[in-house]
Amino acid sequence: MARIDLDLAHAYRANPTQDSDYALLPLKMSFRDGGAYALLGPSGCGKTTMLNIISGLLVPSQGTVSFDGRDMTRATPQERNIAQVFQFPVIYDTMTVAENLAFPLRNRKVPADQIKKRVGEIAEMLDMSGQLNQRAAGLAADAKQKISLGRGLVRSDVSAVLFDEPLTVIDPHLKWQLRRKLKQIHRELKLTLIYVTHDQVEALTFAEEVVVMTRGKAVQVGSADALFERPAHTFVGHFIGSPGMNFLSAQSANGTIEVAGTPLASTRELPQGPLKIGIRPEYLRLSNAGAAGAVPAVVKQVQDVGTHVMLGVEAGGSLLKVRLHSDDRPPAVGDRVWVRVLDTHTCYYKDEELVA
Repeated sequence: MARIDLDLAHAYRANPTQDSDYALLPLKMSFRDGGAYALLGPSGCGKTTMLNIISGLLVPSQGTVSFDGRDMTRATPQERNIAQVFQFPVIYDTMTVAENLAFPLRNRKVPADQIKKRVGEIAEMLDMSGQLNQRAAGLAADAKQKISLGRGLVRSDVSAVLFDEPLTVIDPHLKWQLRRKLKQIHRELKLTLIYVTHDQVEALTFAEEVVVMTRGKAVQVGSADALFERPAHTFVGHFIGSPGMNFLSAQSANGTIEVAGTPLASTRELPQGPLKIGIRPEYLRLSNAGAAGAVPAVVKQVQDVGTHVMLGVEAGGSLLKVRLHSDDRPPAVGDRVWVRVLDTHTCYYKDEELVA
């Protein structure tokens, strides 16, 4: 395994002059030896570009890539000793499952008894022990992708294993099983795993740390808990969670913050001028009229989703989602309510960045 350090930027066009010219804006980032990471963001945000730079398929237009302190910027994937699993299965249909899994080891002249042992271990982890002698050509797409995953994991000496949206072709129920398997494999094998996805559930359930990306920029690196509780950027608050964080425009002045046209006493020292406040639907609470930290709102939507009731309320021209607690009585559409927007879970943003 290896510690991977990035200090780089990348543009696909020559002589970039503005942010929009870059696929990856200048960044410094480290992936520790043996860690499990996810690169999370919408299509076109730079996830795959970063992965291909780490693997050596792409040379950054600026900066360096280091493995354990050694400059590997222009080293090939072979020299970096990287395993990469792609979005669609990359296997040999004419070979059996066992031969496919063994192929990376045979290429490296690993003794036959060690190959057999290792192939057996990986097949058992992926629940493919009963299919080892089947030809890959006769298998379903999800089974073929499991072989691809196995080929990436079979070598114990790799610097890192990189996954580029590997569960796209997998059945939804099997996705859940494979995510659990990958987490188990990481715990057992202590491999450095970097996983690209646009699916927040995949990222948050698989990774120890998630890199949230947008428009070529890594806006926050942190645990699932940190991303949910304290988004460093409004994009993170919007992107993480279902539904995402609620945002309201606010104006701060002399210890008072005006939200949705209602002046509220500020519970902390804030920058003067325009701000945004962010609060999760889970933390918004219905309150009494005129209560501290509460603003008036009108109920626009009531949704019973089985496990809870979700309200859509309008406050100061903004639509907010409120997840009711079990002891709350659901109001009706059109009712006027008060919603507490300031409490210990409220986040404050200036120019889209979290106020520390």
